[in-house]
Formats: sequence, structure tokens, C-alpha cells
Amino acid sequence: MRSDRLLATLLLLQAHGRLSAPEIARRLEVSTRTVARDVEALSAAGVPVYAERGRHGGVVLMPGFRTDVSGLTDTEMRALLALTDQAGDLGRELASAVRKLLAAVPEARRTDIARARRTVIMESHGWRRPTADTPALTVLERAVAADERVRLRYRSASSGTTGTSTVDPYGLVSKAGVWYLVAARRGVPRMFRVDRVEAAETTGAPARRPDDRDLDTVWSELRDRLETASDPVVVQVAVDPAWRERLLRVVAPQLVEPPRTDDAGLELVFRAVGAAVGALLGFGGAVEVLGPAEVRAAMADRAAEVVAIYGPAR
Repeated sequence: MRSDRLLATLLLLQAHGRLSAPEIARRLEVSTRTVARDVEALSAAGVPVYAERGRHGGVVLMPGFRTDVSGLTDTEMRALLALTDQAGDLGRELASAVRKLLAAVPEARRTDIARARRTVIMESHGWRRPTADTPALTVLERAVAADERVRLRYRSASSGTTGTSTVDPYGLVSKAGVWYLVAARRGVPRMFRVDRVEAAETTGAPARRPDDRDLDTVWSELRDRLETASDPVVVQVAVDPAWRERLLRVVAPQLVEPPRTDDAGLELVFRAVGAAVGALLGFGGAVEVLGPAEVRAAMADRAAEVVAIYGPAR
């Protein structure tokens, strides 16, 4: 986009005062003709920038002119660089913008920041979890930026069926590597997993949300409602010491409190009975549920179902 390129040109000149057109073109990956047009556009917008001819000429920003958009500290710049590694399908645009900002930083700082980036890696997806396919993300991002209504073809997680809905977006959220669209459907705020959006189409009509709350407020409400929807259950388990560390790693996402150790073994607070059964049954005889009785009964029922399917043929 031309606007971010003009900003990058201004930041370069602010950092260096004077640069040749070929040098600006190299840093911003454009032609010298594009640089000349951008300098004219900046000048027409009132920025005191001009071109000097001759051996020591170049593009010059009048001394003393400052803009307040370049006051990023090294820590802030490193955070931006790290964020590009988490941005997923929006990462190309973010990486391009950050690269242009980095080009405007003085050489000494740029070297230190680039070195710091090579020493930190941030990945948003977990082990052995494939990256979700989100072909609709770009369309949704444009709709959110334009504050437009969106027509979705969305696949339900519970029924597996696909239906069409028109929604009014609040915004997009990336949580643990999964993108969600937060939007009002028929006046009720909801969250939609972007990898279940089979198609998205902007309508051109302005979004009509039921209230003036911002994305952060609505997301916090939806998230808290989801996380507290089930009744937690405290489960006492005895575990083979050789399996203890693996057990704690596997069940961690299903716990609402840190595990506690008691005289009999471990005390684990699961989100719900179903979460406890699903997480513990796979450990077989290495883990025994000591209580409560409802979880022991649920474990026995689920084990009986498995035996019925995989047990010896009669």
C-alpha cells in the first residue's frame, strides 16, 4: 500500500536526514521512479522534503522536522518482530509493515534488533497439532477493517452441518494459534472459529452491532462464559511414578486449577466429568481414579464400551 510506503520513506529520512534515491529504493524494494513520486507526494502533503541534485545530492528532510510515529524502543521493535512469527495468515502483511519500519531505524539499532530476532522464536501452535486452514481469514480481516456486515457459510462443530448466516463483526481474535471471528448474529454476540468458515463474503452494508461495546469487552465475556460453562470436578488419582510427568502434561489443558499432591496421590480439578474421563482413560492401568464415585463410574462405563468394541469376538 502506498500509505505505508510513504510513512516508511518519511521514517528513513527522519533517521538519516539525507539518503540517495537508489538507497531508499533498495531498502523499500521499489524503483527509483517510485521513490521520486513518493517524495513529490510527501512534499505536496506539507512534509518539508526535497531532492538535491549533484554528486552529494539525494532526498533531504529539512533539519528539525520530526514525526511522533518513530519513537519505538528496541524492546517494542523486538516485540513487533516476534509478533510476525505468530500472525499466521496475516503474517505476510505484518512482516512487510515491520520490515519497512525496521528499514527506517538507524543502522546501529537495526543490527542489534535483527540479532535479537534471531535468538527468539515464537510459535502459536502446539506439538503435533496441524496448522488450521483459514482461507476466509483475509476476507474477514478486510470486513473488520471496513466495519461491514459479512455473510458466512459456517460448519457447526456439534452437528457437522453447514449453514449460512449474516453477522456483524466486532473483530478477530487469535487464541493459542486458533483464529476466531467475534460477531453478532441476530443481535447476539458469538464467536466463530475461522477454520470452520467455508466461505465469507462482504455485503457492503455497515455492521449493525447491538451495542457499542468494543472487541475486548465482548471477547472477555464470551471467553469467560465458555471457560466456566461446566461444573469443575475434583478427582483424586493414584499414578505410577513413571507416568506422573506425562500425565501432568497431558491433562494440563483440561485443568482449572494447578494439580495438588495429597497422601494418596494427585488431586486434579477438571473442567467437567467428561474432560476427566477423556484425559485419564488413555493411561490404562498406570492411573487409577480413587474418587469421586461418579468419575469412577463414568470411567467404568467408558471402559466397558471400549471392551465391547475391541474385546474378543464371541
